[in-house]
Amino acid sequence: MSRRRAAVKREVLPDPKFGDVVVSKFMNCLMYEGKKSVAERIVYGAFDRIQRRSGQDPIRVFHDALGNVRPAVEVRSRRVGGATYQVPVEVRSDRSQALAIRWLISSSRGRSENTMEERLSGELLDAANNRGVAVKRREDTHRMADANKAFSHYRW
Repeated sequence: MSRRRAAVKREVLPDPKFGDVVVSKFMNCLMYEGKKSVAERIVYGAFDRIQRRSGQDPIRVFHDALGNVRPAVEVRSRRVGGATYQVPVEVRSDRSQALAIRWLISSSRGRSENTMEERLSGELLDAANNRGVAVKRREDTHRMADANKAFSHYRW
């Protein structure tokens, strides 16, 4: 990480179908080796599958899932006098969104369905209903922060 100045935030264009910037960021994180059309096909296919299975608006399900996975607190390592403490800190909103996107994608890739479309739609529906691997990851993060709140006075 540069000590001179913060990196410039690049503006992400909204996705072509729904006009949503968060969906576009999600696609960019899902993408392998610059293959954006493949990532688009996976995300839009998963949204169609969500529409068929639940009968709800897929964008609303996506945002509900993202909101249920976003962490509020996390632990960061802080070295004080030769000992390293896990200090709970609040998560900035852009970082919590990035973590939620990352966790949803990694838990989708770990599922056992046949296609990535099926895995992603299943994980998004699970996360929207407050269950699934990504939600468990958020719960674990919150639990770890709660367990280490005795060290919160080391916050910087």
